[in-house]
Amino acid sequence: MPGHWILKTDADTYTFDQLVRERRTVWDGVSNALALKHIRSMTKGDHAFIYHSGDEKALIGLARIVSDPYPDPKNPSLTVVDLEAGNRLPRPVTLAEVKADPAFAELGLVRMSRLSVIPVPAEQWTRLMRMAGVR
Repeated sequence: MPGHWILKTDADTYTFDQLVRERRTVWDGVSNALALKHIRSMTKGDHAFIYHSGDEKALIGLARIVSDPYPDPKNPSLTVVDLEAGNRLPRPVTLAEVKADPAFAELGLVRMSRLSVIPVPAEQWTRLMRMAGVR
């Protein structure tokens, strides 16, 4: 069964629309030890929400992990994965909506708001997909 993740990006730096235009990218720039641990536990075929931090603070779109983790060519002490764009969500799911739902009290997006790579348990993934209007 594939894993599920939230990958955060600052919309001033890299947007979901850029990922869609490029179709595929190396998900790099992560240096936090816990976030790197999460990247190292990803596997090819895992699914991810792309979350815009900054002013937007919302889940925007979907992506798929298309490589196993590997050393960052620019900095081998860091780890990266290749990411392929999926669809934009029918409706964004805001951080405020997530925080307002007690089912997400333990989700890293709520508990550790600065973490850029967040695992999402399957039942919470399904609930977030429903909130986004994905059936």
